[in-house]
Amino acid sequence: MTIAEIKKSCEQRMLKSLEALRADLTKVRTGRAHTGLLDHVMVDYYGSPVPVHQVANVNLVDARTISVQPYEKKMLQIVEKAIRESDLGLNPMTQGELIRVPMPALTEERRRDLVKVIKHEGESAKVAVRNLRRDANQQVKDLVKAKQASEDDERRAQDEIQKTTDRFIAEVDKLIANKEAEIMAV
Repeated sequence: MTIAEIKKSCEQRMLKSLEALRADLTKVRTGRAHTGLLDHVMVDYYGSPVPVHQVANVNLVDARTISVQPYEKKMLQIVEKAIRESDLGLNPMTQGELIRVPMPALTEERRRDLVKVIKHEGESAKVAVRNLRRDANQQVKDLVKAKQASEDDERRAQDEIQKTTDRFIAEVDKLIANKEAEIMAV
């Protein structure tokens, strides 16, 4: 493995860590409705668990309400129960063949708790990025030990890996700040 390959691999893995953080942040409820909120809610469909959006049409009614319309009438109670029992703290209501899922308003205390949660997620992402930096630097040192690269190449590579790390850490900070502003907005 060459130094260029190590740097490229490190950057790709850091990008995956950043994408994982983005995915985790979308699951944090902000008081505004969005259809992605129900993506990980599983429904028992003829004995196998499937996501809600595969057995029902999920839409936004307004900024604070999601509507769920099951494709089959008999799935109405099953979908409603799955949403109610999810860890999202939602209380769906059935109206005919439609399930309305209102987003409860967040209290100030709950907003602060959510900010703590996202900051913890951000720290976890930073730790992951730093671990990738450490691994990449170790691979470069191993190349120098095996006399496949010079010490000057090692120093240059470590500087570039550090710059990449700093860039991803800044991106994590930006994501967390944006999400925090979104949560604290009333």
